[in-house]
Amino acid sequence: MKQGTSFLLSLNGGYVDTAGFLALQGLFTAHVTGNFVTFGAALVNGTSGAFAKLLALPVFCLTILLTRMISLRFGASGSIALKTMLSIKVLLLALAAALALAWGPFPDGDTWRAILTGMILVCAMAIQNASHRVHLPKIPPSTLMTGTTTQIMLDLADLLSGSASQQQRSDIRGRLKKMVPAIVAFAAGCGAAALIFILFGLHAFLLPPFIALATVLSIHLDPEPDIA
Repeated sequence: MKQGTSFLLSLNGGYVDTAGFLALQGLFTAHVTGNFVTFGAALVNGTSGAFAKLLALPVFCLTILLTRMISLRFGASGSIALKTMLSIKVLLLALAAALALAWGPFPDGDTWRAILTGMILVCAMAIQNASHRVHLPKIPPSTLMTGTTTQIMLDLADLLSGSASQQQRSDIRGRLKKMVPAIVAFAAGCGAAALIFILFGLHAFLLPPFIALATVLSIHLDPEPDIA
């Protein structure tokens, strides 16, 4: 799998998560862990968006379940299934952008319009998580950097301590070549989303569908895709 595909997935992961957090009263759209924290904070502080944060988990889980079942039902090859799933993600991101521009801003995260927009983003990013886990197991995660960051630090410690064998050092360098760009891309996505949101508001949601489309094209053009 080309490094560009991993970079684009991580870029979009950081971008969509940040843009959704800023626009939808602290809703994490690309992963579910943060919503447990922000749900508790919303209850304590009395801020809006608690229901959306609570709803995000079952929506995320149901989307992954349906995505997997549909993929197995039609028996598509890895490449075809991956491109189909990510193409659906493009459409969902485009729909979410249209709804955000039509209905936003969302000062109250508990309105049905804010919830619907947020759940569409959750569905889109759940598809990215599922397709990545099933079809791209050899590239680093694109929506959650905790495990990747931990592994990078462990590998650096092994290199700096001199305890790694020659083969282990070679393996570590190979992992770092994959993981470091993913971290950089995710961080770049977060920063870009924040800056564009400050400058252009909800128009920030116009970019993710194009990044997602570029990801599909990168997979389509890859002559030797590393797809499970």
